[in-house]
Amino acid sequence: MTEIGIGLIGGGYMGKAHAVAMSAVGAVFDTELRPRLEMIAASSPASAERYRQAYGFARAGSDWRGVVEDQAVEAIVIASPQNTHRAIAEAAFAKGKPVFCEKPLGASLDDGMAMVAAAEASGVTNMIGFNYVRTPATQLVRKLLADGVIGDVTWFRGEHTEDFLADRDLEANWRTSGRANGTMGDLAPHMVNCAMALMGPIEKLSAQIETIHETRPGPDGPASVDNDDQAQMMVRFVNGASGHLHFSRTATGRKMGYAYEIHGTKGAIRFDQEDQNAVWLYKAEGPQATRGFTKILTGPEHPDYLPFCQGPGHGTGYQDQIIIEARDFLHAIATQTPVWPTFRDGLAVSRVIDTAFASAETGRWLSVPQD
Repeated sequence: MTEIGIGLIGGGYMGKAHAVAMSAVGAVFDTELRPRLEMIAASSPASAERYRQAYGFARAGSDWRGVVEDQAVEAIVIASPQNTHRAIAEAAFAKGKPVFCEKPLGASLDDGMAMVAAAEASGVTNMIGFNYVRTPATQLVRKLLADGVIGDVTWFRGEHTEDFLADRDLEANWRTSGRANGTMGDLAPHMVNCAMALMGPIEKLSAQIETIHETRPGPDGPASVDNDDQAQMMVRFVNGASGHLHFSRTATGRKMGYAYEIHGTKGAIRFDQEDQNAVWLYKAEGPQATRGFTKILTGPEHPDYLPFCQGPGHGTGYQDQIIIEARDFLHAIATQTPVWPTFRDGLAVSRVIDTAFASAETGRWLSVPQD
């Protein structure tokens, strides 16, 4: 095994998840490359030092540039705000360092296009973080679809719904300002990625995007909310199937509503991230009187489950998804082979989001640009 020095930009919610993943991945998956937590940078030197002590990094950087330029840092993980992604990635690629970037690829489509160009010009390993699609359950669904278990797929319904801003009396914060921080920039990319992973590219769409609570309490009185609370799309996939996608941060009662339902000519599949260790499978076979959805609990026979637990039905969790991502990133570096999803795959998601905004503004069905 060989050590690899990891530099982490951002120490908050996702920064902690990636730090823990890099600490655990070698033991879980016996990876060829073993991460060494080399250096971390955050929004200030003080917070970086606090995260260094908490997560076990060797050093704290005064800003992200110092992490990227440090010779002991051999790979970069970006877990900072979207508007920082492009500059960090471009600087890392210029140094020939592999980059894992949290979704979305950048704060705009232009950012995403520039990041893909920089990644591909450098020839360096690159990967974007869409963790939910890596659960053993959804990996199983991908296999069921590939094996034709439910026949020709005709329809897909997906949602990513949460309620962290359902209460209109919650104060305005960074999430309620700026297009990149709205639901279309925050939650929608996850389900768009899921839909494309399961169904293939989206050919065209019609979208509606709206703000439910247009003002919220602020320190000096009512504050305007200038981004979206919820959105929906009707879509047509390149494979001919139709679908509907819904995203909301004001879906009262929903905590992690990353869910989908898929209909085919021979059956159907249901999944809900709030019950992430179960897949519901319906097969249109046998007597009508005994047909019904069967609950499949994930276990050692399913993708990426056994390294975490030998007991079926015991389940995996959110952090395990990030550890699987870390394994894939390290494998891509070690083998010099791209691992899905690359930056280009992330750009495909950004194109769908950008087209949805244009559709909502014009009220028209629009084609999604394809690479």
